[in-house]
Amino acid sequence: MPISLYNSLTRRTEPFAPLDPQRVTMYVCGPTVYNYVHIGNARGPVVFDVLAKLLRRHYPQLVYARNITDVDDKINAAALEQGVDIEAITGRFTDAYREDMTRLGIAPPDVEPRATGHIAPIVAMIGRLIADGHAYAAEGHVLFDVGSFPAYGQLSGRDTEELIAGARVEVAPYKKSPGDFVLWKPSTPELPGWDSPWGRGRPGWHIECSAMAEKHLGETIDIHAGGNDLLFPHHENEIAQSTCAHGGKTFARWWMHNGMLTFDGRKMSKSLGNVLQLHEMLKRHPAEALRLRLMSGHYRQPLDWSDAAIAQSVSTLDGWYRVLRDLAGVAVDTASLPVPETVEAALCDDLNTPQALAELAVLADAARVQGTPAAKAALLGGGALLGLLQQDPEAWFKQAGGSEVDADTVEAMLEERRAARAARDFARADTIRAELAAMGVEIEDGPQGTRWSVAKT
Repeated sequence: MPISLYNSLTRRTEPFAPLDPQRVTMYVCGPTVYNYVHIGNARGPVVFDVLAKLLRRHYPQLVYARNITDVDDKINAAALEQGVDIEAITGRFTDAYREDMTRLGIAPPDVEPRATGHIAPIVAMIGRLIADGHAYAAEGHVLFDVGSFPAYGQLSGRDTEELIAGARVEVAPYKKSPGDFVLWKPSTPELPGWDSPWGRGRPGWHIECSAMAEKHLGETIDIHAGGNDLLFPHHENEIAQSTCAHGGKTFARWWMHNGMLTFDGRKMSKSLGNVLQLHEMLKRHPAEALRLRLMSGHYRQPLDWSDAAIAQSVSTLDGWYRVLRDLAGVAVDTASLPVPETVEAALCDDLNTPQALAELAVLADAARVQGTPAAKAALLGGGALLGLLQQDPEAWFKQAGGSEVDADTVEAMLEERRAARAARDFARADTIRAELAAMGVEIEDGPQGTRWSVAKT
């Protein structure tokens, strides 16, 4: 079935058709690795991970790149404060980011370029922009001349004056125009820097992504994605410099932007004290529940985050995993799971994950009622396309928040409880149940014996 995606550039949903079906290209803006990312930074990686899974079904030769920004003023500040090289900061938080993404069930990108590994391509691109009259050197800086690109502002839909006012750009004496943005800036001795025709310095943020996308995906890419907070100035500037560096060629054919997270109805911000670190949340909540919540709203819309919402995600997964646990004896070939048409159709409609999740709920109900291999396989196959329901049901129920309880201890206590019940020592059996409850362990006696699970929120 055809895929349709909303294009931020044209402001409409369009049938997706790549330039080359044998090599579909997608670039997603990744993290600046100076600290742990917050939960809002995980929304894009989750939803675009689903998009990558969908695209690979239709175009197996997808090349998906997600960059690492490992040179930046925030990184420099952290390194100076701690008295270490920037690599000590970026290495630690790159590893943490990868670990957190893996726990969320996000497959690694095909390419993960780092800005510091692409200084030569960045310098080369800046050189071309200067040679073609789109950039100029001034006082150790190189700036892009916004006036040289008449289409500037097309992505955000505002004229240049509005964009300059909204961006609070730095008005520096070496700029020809207040809206001109930095491609290269000088580095003082204590800051990281690289030799260039314009002196020792470091790249601006925007040029990094343009150069890395060109290096690994080509001059024109099919999809460029990121949070809608990047639409201006980052993505607007990428379009300007890449188009000019490539002789007027289209830089990205589709632009996709995910909405931001709010917390109990308010924007997440450091000033409000409601920024939630993903690394910490993964210690308190099951990763799969966080993933489910991040795709529970349409990706283009804002998504509210709350403890109640996470609890609902846990409850939903409890229900679906309970079905799979009850069907543990029903054999299916997990190596070749079918993808239900209803789930795929929802995702083909501009990545409509809420509808896909609704269809997954229908499949769970069908599997509960029918109990057949086909029904179970359909539930697992639909879950796989969304990155859900891929762990053993027993492992799900034995998680406590973001970790697992000591299963051996619980099993020993249950064995003691079974012995007490067999000896008709019901007082002792009730005491053990209460002790387990205090540990957050819930038990359920049934025809198949005693099952246990752990409260997750």
